[in-house]
Amino acid sequence: MVSPSSVPFNLEPSVSNHFSWLNTQMSLQRTLMSAVRTSISLIGFGFTVAQFFEKLMANTPDAFRRLSPAAPRNFGLLLIAAGVISLIVFTRQYHSARRYLSSGPYMALMGDVQERMRGSAYLTAFAVLLIGFAAFSSILLRF
Repeated sequence: MVSPSSVPFNLEPSVSNHFSWLNTQMSLQRTLMSAVRTSISLIGFGFTVAQFFEKLMANTPDAFRRLSPAAPRNFGLLLIAAGVISLIVFTRQYHSARRYLSSGPYMALMGDVQERMRGSAYLTAFAVLLIGFAAFSSILLRF
């Protein structure tokens, strides 16, 4: 917990400080949404690579194959795993930053906004995590 005397800046509840706190909260949400967007790209590209090249290699004669038959699948799984893991890390960082900005001397700056700003960022991140896990398992189990 942060004590008010250890904070090197003004934490007096004022309109300016409250809006600065809100701006920081919205910046955290934008950062998480950027991580979600990046994760969606990695998951989608990994799923596409695995599916496309699996179908392509099924129609290619053995004499023309240069890659191992499992290479596109493994690369797709790697991309999907990278998307899921990065989203887990960013969601954890987002949660830690929100908890820090909602505790100690910052509580005076929050007002009654905290409860209304919580849901959408977490909901989106967890929905993409579920999609990522589904894509990973479908490629891994060859559904």
